[in-house]
Amino acid sequence: MRPPLRAVALLATTAALLAGCDSGEDWSQPHPTPSPVGTLGPGFVDTATTPAPESTITPRPGSWADVHPPKGYRVVLLTAGTDAPTRALVSAVRSWADDEDVDLRTVAVGDPHEAVPGISKAIGMNADLIVSVGNDLIDPLALVTPNHLDEKFLVVGAELAEPTHNVTAVDWEGASFRGEGLGMSSTYDAGSFTAERCAAAIRAGVAAVLNDLTGIVVWL
Repeated sequence: MRPPLRAVALLATTAALLAGCDSGEDWSQPHPTPSPVGTLGPGFVDTATTPAPESTITPRPGSWADVHPPKGYRVVLLTAGTDAPTRALVSAVRSWADDEDVDLRTVAVGDPHEAVPGISKAIGMNADLIVSVGNDLIDPLALVTPNHLDEKFLVVGAELAEPTHNVTAVDWEGASFRGEGLGMSSTYDAGSFTAERCAAAIRAGVAAVLNDLTGIVVWL
């Protein structure tokens, strides 16, 4: 006996929705080296010189707007914490990924003591970029990232005190946490993590990474 047509349609719709939750792409397979789509606008960086390692650049607002990742750009969102700034950044990263057709996967660290295994898991996923969100990840990243120089990291809303060339950060007055040893910035302001600021941060940071402007702090 054949099932009712309504049941068949429901099953088909459910299968389609489930398939849409995952791109199905096997990240273990070869992947072209990502190149930016579009170019940086005037004022993003001084074109006469290359930013020195660990230096800070202050790009002109919106000078990153015409830079986009290639379709299928592989990004791991590495996140820890449930505070309002972290939630705002996570939301911004996910919205950006949807807008840009990025292949986004998430590693959420629930216990700060599990941060290093979480970072190691993200590294093992063969992403083009690991985006870190949450102050609890800063000290573990400082420990792990120097040992994985071929992996690109983008820290949003915080920074490492002494980043290696593979770690880029986006910060602003009101953010700039640099690890427990240095404490919270005296200008820290959770209210500065607005939706607009967080959206600009992920876009400016990715624009820098795609243009090989890494190991620096992008100050908004």
